[in-house]
Amino acid sequence: MTWESMIAFNLVLLAALASPGAAMLYVIKTTVASGRTAGILTGMGLGTAAACWTLSAFLGLEALFQLFPWTYAALKIGGAVYLIWIAVQTWRHARQPLFEAATPHGRSFLSGMVVNFGNPKSMLFAAAVIVVVFPKGLAALQIGLVVLNHLALELIFYGCFAILLSAPSARRGYAALKPVFDRIAATLLGALGLRLILEK
Repeated sequence: MTWESMIAFNLVLLAALASPGAAMLYVIKTTVASGRTAGILTGMGLGTAAACWTLSAFLGLEALFQLFPWTYAALKIGGAVYLIWIAVQTWRHARQPLFEAATPHGRSFLSGMVVNFGNPKSMLFAAAVIVVVFPKGLAALQIGLVVLNHLALELIFYGCFAILLSAPSARRGYAALKPVFDRIAATLLGALGLRLILEK
């Protein structure tokens, strides 16, 4: 493994993190509704689950999904149902004041993990990038370094994102347009969940 491989992995990962998706939408909603700490904890949960998917890709979980397709289907449907549940709750609370719709901090980390664990595409993405970027037969120490690097990058990204979004001006702007933002987020999260259920 070379530093060039790690840099390439990080660049692809940053591009994926910055693209709109279930994780990005969820951390935005949690941060502006519940504050910086909840946003950081949600990001920690998202990052932990994503790093676990990367480790699983190295350990060959994709082969398990191919061998037992029902495990992939079960995980995908479970994740889709959770995303739809979040969408429904977001839509229902769209008109509530910001503080009434806040997510308890204790649930933020777990919720972040569930969102990313419920999306096996995170693992498939990690597996595809790993196959392209890294050579076969990495030592356990090298695999550990890649996974820790992935975790650190996710934590830094979501931590900085949460700090920026928790600024008073960002929260005031969100509070003013909360019904619109929440319903857009609910629609997108629900669509992602339905897509996971419907696609083959």
